[in-house]
Amino acid sequence: MDSQFKEQQGFLTVAANSHSVNYLELAYLQALNIKATQTHNSYAVIVDEPTYQLVEDRHRRVFNYIISVPHAHNPFSLETYVFNYTPFKETVKLESDLLFTRSIDHWWTAFRLKDVCLSTGALNYLSLHSTVRKYRQLFDDNNLPDVYNGLMYFRFSQTAADFFRAARIVFDNWDSISLLLKQVDQDPTTDVVYAIATLMNGEELVTMPSMDFLNFVHLKPGINGLSESEAVSKEYLTEFDEGMIRINNINQLSPVHYYEKDFVTKEMVEWYESRRA
Repeated sequence: MDSQFKEQQGFLTVAANSHSVNYLELAYLQALNIKATQTHNSYAVIVDEPTYQLVEDRHRRVFNYIISVPHAHNPFSLETYVFNYTPFKETVKLESDLLFTRSIDHWWTAFRLKDVCLSTGALNYLSLHSTVRKYRQLFDDNNLPDVYNGLMYFRFSQTAADFFRAARIVFDNWDSISLLLKQVDQDPTTDVVYAIATLMNGEELVTMPSMDFLNFVHLKPGINGLSESEAVSKEYLTEFDEGMIRINNINQLSPVHYYEKDFVTKEMVEWYESRRA
């Protein structure tokens, strides 16, 4: 296993395109963003075979590692294999629709207090911890830990191996496991799978709720006081200014999980590309 590692630390995402979302382009922007904001900025992307066919030279110039894996019936299942495919001994795994506005280099020290560290809770655009539970009813009904896979850390360790093995068991046996849960009417999300894996491994081993800065701004509308038919980028004054994201004139200093994919503009991509020129 150890032979897979190319570097000590880096960032990783999974980008398996769907019929409605070009995750490869989201990963491309994220890689550009990380190169512009982070000192430790090696970046790896895991893609399925159909997405790999869309990789262009501009992607290769930005991605440090492109890891192609066999096509998965459900691309979300790739999230349970990141431990097997990462080229880093220490990995910060991100959802591809998350951007940084400043360095989180100092977070690595906090992450290293654990072999696995999932972010917990979410912030609104005011940088306040969200108390909105409409998106987390399944978690509350089943007493699942409030974890998010949008930003997490793991390193090569037995704890990480056990965590992702548990995640695969949950994903592969979802039809049976879902019968044990309340209010389940959906395929498993990565957050739910990781939450159950957290319980299987011990919440104290894979989270650090006392480190409440290890989270991100989530731009789901309900978290930010909007109805489901509204979008933050449409209803609030949203600006991108040389790497800084402002919402209603408030600088977003925490990582931003923008959720609505049209949040990304051509100008945003071009600005980050210009930083690489």
